[in-house]
Amino acid sequence: MPKFIVDHNVGKMAKWLRMAGFDASLFTGADDAALIAAALAEDRILLTRDRRIMKRRVIVGGSMKAILIESDRIEAQVQQLLSALRLDKSRFRPFTICLECNKRLEESTKEAIKDRVPPYVYLTQEHFAECPACRRIYWQGTHWHAMNRKIDGIPNFENQHQG
Repeated sequence: MPKFIVDHNVGKMAKWLRMAGFDASLFTGADDAALIAAALAEDRILLTRDRRIMKRRVIVGGSMKAILIESDRIEAQVQQLLSALRLDKSRFRPFTICLECNKRLEESTKEAIKDRVPPYVYLTQEHFAECPACRRIYWQGTHWHAMNRKIDGIPNFENQHQG
């Protein structure tokens, strides 16, 4: 699975990628050299709208993969990424990564989270996942269903290039 480093200028992509199950580190610093260094050190594909950074020798020379994101609309950005990397939705592993801190979620028992979710959620849900870093708890409620609809709305790469 590819790993990404997302420049702050396309920050929404980090959450989308995490939602789909990809490791997506969000870079919020202003130093391009630090961004490049982090991408290289962690073997990540750089996603950015910064045309200047794309002229760096390490990118032009092919030592590091980077994708210049063209649109400012998240839907078009996701489509461009899927097309550029020839990814289809079969590679997605939705709801396996924390949307906030990019750590892999771990299954949690209902009893372990009892006092940390609203009573209605505790009564109506059976499956929970928890982030080992930030301790955020996830379940298949209305937000989960809304995110699932977003993922379902993304056409497969293969479907875009047939005919």
